[in-house]
Amino acid sequence: LFSGYFAMQVIYARRKYKVSPPETTGHPEFERTFRAQANCSEYFPIFISLLWVAGIFFHQGVTAVCGLLYLYTRLRYFQGYAGAARGRLGPLYASAWLLWLLLGLALAGLLAHFLRP
Repeated sequence: LFSGYFAMQVIYARRKYKVSPPETTGHPEFERTFRAQANCSEYFPIFISLLWVAGIFFHQGVTAVCGLLYLYTRLRYFQGYAGAARGRLGPLYASAWLLWLLLGLALAGLLAHFLRP
């Protein structure tokens, strides 16, 4: 749903600022929207992988809460970046922190699973 929402925002920005595909440059607001969508798409496989491993090997509830918080911070990142480049920084740091947390949970779960006597 998030990827679809971000893609639709790029389509709306293309129409609003008259930037035809495959162009990726044009009005600064279009470029920020396009870059925000690309950034979110680039991190999505990392997020899904960490979410999956942490959910299986650590704890589903804790992982689900981290996943929902991550999705919220990425939405705020997208909205902030599309509005102004500086608007992305707070949510960017929060989403990076959540990815590190998911990595820690995944590693803790894997270690507990494979090192258990």
